[in-house]
Amino acid sequence: MAWFYLLIAGVLEIVWAAGLKQLQSAGSIGLGLLTGLAMLASLGFLAVAMRSLPLGTAYAVWTGIGTLGAFLIGIVLLHEPVNAMRVGAALLIVSGLMLMKFSDA
Repeated sequence: MAWFYLLIAGVLEIVWAAGLKQLQSAGSIGLGLLTGLAMLASLGFLAVAMRSLPLGTAYAVWTGIGTLGAFLIGIVLLHEPVNAMRVGAALLIVSGLMLMKFSDA
């Protein structure tokens, strides 16, 4: 169950990272509140996951999910550049996350 909570925490990290980006151009109170709520919920789920997962593993996976999600949102929704080096870096992050998951199985 800890891995499920960690996944939720990572998805919420993507939400608040994207929210922060959008606040730069459309600083509405509602978006600010949603971003803040996603941030707090992400940290809460991370804390629950850390009850049974090692600190280093949980934190690395949480930030990795957020990093990959923000990367994909940047490419798909914000039309950020795609090149071989950026994609290769993302694939290295994915492989690192998989190694973290299986090292604690």
